[in-house]
Amino acid sequence: MEYYEDPTPGLEGMAELHRITGLNLATNMVVTDFDQLRRSIELNSVQTVLSDHHYWGGLRDTQVLARICDTFGLGISMHSNSHLGISLMAMTHVAASIPNVTYACDTHYPWVNDDEEVVAGGKLPIVDGSVAIDFSRSGLGVELDHEQLEKLHQQFLDIDIRSRDDARQMRLYKPEWSGESPRF
Repeated sequence: MEYYEDPTPGLEGMAELHRITGLNLATNMVVTDFDQLRRSIELNSVQTVLSDHHYWGGLRDTQVLARICDTFGLGISMHSNSHLGISLMAMTHVAASIPNVTYACDTHYPWVNDDEEVVAGGKLPIVDGSVAIDFSRSGLGVELDHEQLEKLHQQFLDIDIRSRDDARQMRLYKPEWSGESPRF
């Protein structure tokens, strides 16, 4: 087993499990910023950080995270959530620039519907578990389908996702739930 991902909530629970079992524990839930990373290093709670460039402040800060992980002997990989081709390419580019990414990066991209992609030409191919980078093109190497982007933007506006009250729903199951990171 390469690592056990988020088996317990919180840094203290992860540290205790690691102390008892010696398992390589990974997370994308309890270490999502540099303050949590500092505390995790102090407790030895996480041995592999599953980074996400959205949480860590972008591509450059994810590279900084990788250097810190290397300094402290921690593994690093990349977590993903539901994202489109732009985010997948950003993740692919930053992963390719980090020599100590030694674990396969995670992506939910295969579950994106073909009609939801905003990259011109449709969904990006994943071949033998890899996404190719086209270094002959500028930026992330993809072009936007502006018509599709407008369609999905309108869909976002129509569903009024900003009015959701997930905290109220979560408190039905866990009354003390605050909605603050990490979210379990």
